[in-house]
Amino acid sequence: MHNFRLFGLDGSKTYADRVADHLDVPRSRHVETFFEDRETYVRSGVNVRGCDVYVITSLFADPEQSVPEKLVKLLFFAGSLKDASAKRVAVVCPYLGYARQDRKTESRAPISIKYLAQCLESVGVTRILTMDVHNLSAFQNAFRIPTDNLEAKNLLADYLCGLDAGRNSTGQPQPVDDHLPEPLKDAGCEDGQLAVLAPDSGGMGRARRFRNALETRLQTKNAIGVAYLDKERVDGGTVRGNTVVGDIRGKRVIILDDMIASGGTIRLCAEAIDRHGGEVFAACATHGLFVGKAAENLADVPRIVVTDTIRPFRLDGAATAKRLHVIPTAKMFGSALRRTHEEGGSISDLLE
Repeated sequence: MHNFRLFGLDGSKTYADRVADHLDVPRSRHVETFFEDRETYVRSGVNVRGCDVYVITSLFADPEQSVPEKLVKLLFFAGSLKDASAKRVAVVCPYLGYARQDRKTESRAPISIKYLAQCLESVGVTRILTMDVHNLSAFQNAFRIPTDNLEAKNLLADYLCGLDAGRNSTGQPQPVDDHLPEPLKDAGCEDGQLAVLAPDSGGMGRARRFRNALETRLQTKNAIGVAYLDKERVDGGTVRGNTVVGDIRGKRVIILDDMIASGGTIRLCAEAIDRHGGEVFAACATHGLFVGKAAENLADVPRIVVTDTIRPFRLDGAATAKRLHVIPTAKMFGSALRRTHEEGGSISDLLE
């Protein structure tokens, strides 16, 4: 690929290597370190003059770096690339931190996604690419530069339908005995005994698109129901939900959300499914943060399926990790970068 540079910042180097492998290009060299006072230093190790540059970093906190530290490093690096006469600088964030803070929920509350966009644009970033951002409209409206939002629905559907062996939480191929070739058919999909549950009414669009992806792969039509949990936030972060809107009685249910944070919403959904006569088949999400009491809240979920946009290090050693299935996304991001760089391919085709 001519005049193409691909960097992976600390915490995302392994992920960047996977993307580079799919593109058949080397990951570009760079230097990054912290001074003794924790100020950050980052510099490209290769010439970027006149190049299209792609910087991969997933903005989640890990044991080595906080989200603010990763963000500051990204801003400094992107700015230095533009100062070094890079033609374009695109940021690739498989998981975009701060995207959930997309509106004022109370007086004087920050609209963090708006300020994030202003920061990235101010240092010369020309495009941003992410996956299943929390609120697509807010994301698109916050940025003045081009934005691309990939969707994991096809990856999740392929995995659940046995069309992709996938990988477990260690990154190794999933054993055949642990991942049945066609688990959804075994769950009764063909005779209408399967449903997709969104955690709230706002997730119904995502749930319907996922349902359609499943039905396409299973070669069925109108066989999978869609429902949602009627929930509300009663004080701050406390969530209450008792009623399922939609028919799930006697069905095996896939809970679908854009992310799993503490797992509290998944637990509420699982309890509601049980009360309404259904059975949890799996909990699926694009991003697995697994903060707080996630291992405890997910203890009774038989299958937890997420992608690798976030490393699930917080579940290391937990019994829950044995039921965790992690789907790789680097190939999809690699395809998107190739289409972006070559200025002719359609990213929309990846989402069909």
